[in-house]
Amino acid sequence: MNNVQAPETKQEDSPENSMAATLLPTREGWSTPLTLYNNCWLRSHMVDSFMAVRDNFKPRHDDVILATHPKSGTTWLKAMAFAIVNRSRYDLLADGDGNPLRAQNPQRLVPFIGVPGHGGGDLAAIEAMPSPRLLATHLPLSLLPPAVTAATGGCRVVYLCREPKDSFVSRWHFDNKMVKGSQTGAHAIELDAAFAMFCEGCTPFGPFWEHYLQYWRESLRRPREVLFLRYEELVADPLRVVRDLAAFLGVPFIDEEESNGVDREVVRLCSFETLSGFDVNKNGGVERAGGKIFIGYSSLFRRGKTGDWVNHMSADMAEKLDALVREKFKGSGLEF
Repeated sequence: MNNVQAPETKQEDSPENSMAATLLPTREGWSTPLTLYNNCWLRSHMVDSFMAVRDNFKPRHDDVILATHPKSGTTWLKAMAFAIVNRSRYDLLADGDGNPLRAQNPQRLVPFIGVPGHGGGDLAAIEAMPSPRLLATHLPLSLLPPAVTAATGGCRVVYLCREPKDSFVSRWHFDNKMVKGSQTGAHAIELDAAFAMFCEGCTPFGPFWEHYLQYWRESLRRPREVLFLRYEELVADPLRVVRDLAAFLGVPFIDEEESNGVDREVVRLCSFETLSGFDVNKNGGVERAGGKIFIGYSSLFRRGKTGDWVNHMSADMAEKLDALVREKFKGSGLEF
């Protein structure tokens, strides 16, 4: 699984998709407007591209899709998966550009399906990638092609989510950094307003509870093909998660590798402290929405801790969100 990037190409949106997108409900509030498509809030400038994913993305049986709810450890998961599947191809101890994780941000090494210009993630570039492919998405299952979850021939999926209070705080910080980095004069969103929209389900790729539950239920239906992870597991025991992830991806660490500490080196290389210290992750980034937002690579590494919500949310806010989580996940078996 090499993830050799194809040349980035322009993805054409069909007139039908563009026309349909203009008729969908849209709300302001976050750094860019959000549009409700198929019960999922998407950034309005990306609706056409994501509508095309369900119609035109062609999954392969040996694909691995890293699916995450935003601000749940996406960069960390991408780095770990890339290092695991490519550990025999690259020297993980290399100091120079021979180690891709030192030379490129993890977001570029594992392209997002249907996101043009970010690691070659538009559909034409993804189609040109050799198999097996390591891909990523923030889309809920309901917006991916049915072939992804087919009983026979479906893809393997790794899903990562996070305790909702921490996820919300990270979302709020991230969106405001994008606005600040764009230098367009756009306004940051206040905490109270962001919290109200989060609880309504109106955030990029929200409602969060629908996102979590779709992948949770699929992991119960197809446990051999869908691995469900929580961010808190990665923080508490990253070595166990790395070993479990390698086994799930079909490339388990052999005894000799464990004796030589290869699995521990993957954990170290992909840790928050190591990745955030690389120059490539301190500088640069990508523009979105015609320059209205700027995703600086440094903004992908804020704190990497659990429980940071206590430094931002009031007790009343925490109680309200906890009650919402209990209500939405009741009877599902999914708890936080």
